[in-house]
Amino acid sequence: MEKNVLGEKLEICSCKPLTGWFRDGFCKYDLSDSGNHSICCVMNDNFLNYSKSQGNDLTTPMPEYSFPGLKNGDHWCICLERWKEARDDGLAPLIILEATNIIVLNSITINELKKYQYITNK
Repeated sequence: MEKNVLGEKLEICSCKPLTGWFRDGFCKYDLSDSGNHSICCVMNDNFLNYSKSQGNDLTTPMPEYSFPGLKNGDHWCICLERWKEARDDGLAPLIILEATNIIVLNSITINELKKYQYITNK
């Protein structure tokens, strides 16, 4: 069982659109995932525009990869390094801690993550 950054069972990030390296809804960590798609974020227009300006267009659908294109409000497992770049540039999206893989703690402290925590209404 994979854990989240809170030390609990990793929760689903999104099934609509279906996210994750394995496209199973979870931000699971895998050694073959060179992008380390382990941080679950809530997309916003500022981040989506930023990502596109950095060469990764997340808004344009690519049906050949079963990728619907993302919009404001979607939840998505993004590359850890892209999130860190966006943070450094003041454009980091909010994070769903319950769905963010514990592997993230190898490079970002829990206190730093909590500054960007998305509060869900459970």
